[in-house]
Amino acid sequence: MTLGRMNRNLGFSMLIGTTVSLFALYFAFRNIPFNDLWSYLLSINYLWIIPTIAVILIVFSLRAVRWGYILASGHPVGFWQAFHPLMIGFMVNCILPGRVGELARPIVLNRNTMIPVSTGLATVIVERLFDLVVLMLLFMMTSAYVRIDPEISMNFGGYQLDQNVLKTVSKSMLQLSGLLMSGLLLVSFSKTRQLLKRAVLAAPGLFPLIKTKTKSKLTDKICTPLVGAIDNIASGMALIKAPKRIVVCFLYSVAVWFFNALSFYIFSIGCPEINLTFIEMTAVMVIICIAIALPSVPGYWGLWEAGGIFAMLLFGVAEKDAAGFTLANHGMQIIPVVIIGLVSAWICGVNIRRVYHEQ
Repeated sequence: MTLGRMNRNLGFSMLIGTTVSLFALYFAFRNIPFNDLWSYLLSINYLWIIPTIAVILIVFSLRAVRWGYILASGHPVGFWQAFHPLMIGFMVNCILPGRVGELARPIVLNRNTMIPVSTGLATVIVERLFDLVVLMLLFMMTSAYVRIDPEISMNFGGYQLDQNVLKTVSKSMLQLSGLLMSGLLLVSFSKTRQLLKRAVLAAPGLFPLIKTKTKSKLTDKICTPLVGAIDNIASGMALIKAPKRIVVCFLYSVAVWFFNALSFYIFSIGCPEINLTFIEMTAVMVIICIAIALPSVPGYWGLWEAGGIFAMLLFGVAEKDAAGFTLANHGMQIIPVVIIGLVSAWICGVNIRRVYHEQ
C-alpha cells in the first residue's frame, strides 16, 4: 500500500470517528440547554486539574509497571519500554474507533524490544482480564451500596441505559472474560498446547479433495505461522504458572482502579453541586466503565457522558450539573493521555500511520 493511500485510510478513519463522536455527544446532551452547560463549565475551579492529572499519571505509571511485570514472566523489560507503548496504545484508542490501540501496543513493543506481537497481545489480554476482574468486584460492591432505581433510565441514540442494561452488559463482560481465559489456558499448558498445535498442522489433511500442492501451501502459509503464534502466546501467558505473580498483578490492578476513582473524586471537589463521597464517585466510575463497553467510539465520547449522567442521577445530582461535570472530567481523563501518547510516539520514533497500517 502506498503512503498516500495509508494517509487517506487513516484520515478516513479519523473522520468517521470524529463524526460518530459528535453524534454520540449530541445524543448525550440533547436535553441539556447549551447555555446551562456552558455556564457550569465556566463555574468549575480548574485548579483541581493539577492534582487530578498527577493522580492520572500515577494510574498509567502503575499500568506500565503491571504490564512490565506480566511481560517479565518470559521477557523482562524496563519501565520505559513498557510505558511508551502503553501510552501510545491508549492515545490511539482516544483518536481512532474500534479500540485499535490494543493492537497498536504490542506492535510498538515489538519494534522496541523484538518481543513477538502475538506474545505482547497475549499479555495485553491478560492485563485486561485483571482490569475486568477488579471492575466486576467493584460493580458487585457498589451494587450492594447503591440502589439503582429501575424507574431511572436514559435514552442514548437507540440505547436505553437502565438497571437491566447495566446487568446485561456486566454479565456479557464476565462471559467474554471467561471465554478469553479458557482460550488462553488452552495454549498455556504444555499438553493442551501440543494437542492444539497437532490439530492445526493436521487441518489441511481433513480435506481430501484439495491437491497435495495446495495442502503444502496451506501448511507453510497458515498452519506453521499459526503454530508459532500459539507458542508466542504461551510465552506471554507464563504468568499463569506463578500464583504469587498473579496475586501481585491483582494488587497492582486494585491500586490502578483505586487511583482512577481518586482522580474522579479529586476533580469533583472543584465542581459546584457535586457533593459525592469517594465511594459514590467510585460507583459513578464503575457505571461509566460498563457503559463504554457498548459499541465504542473514539475516546468513548457520548457513551462516557451518558453513563456518567445516568450514574449521577442515582445520587440526586441535577442532570445539567451531572452533564457539566461528566464532560469536563472526561476531558481531564483523555487530554493528558493523548498528549503523553504523542510525546511517547515522538520519543520512540513511532509513525502512527505505519502502526495503523500494520494492523
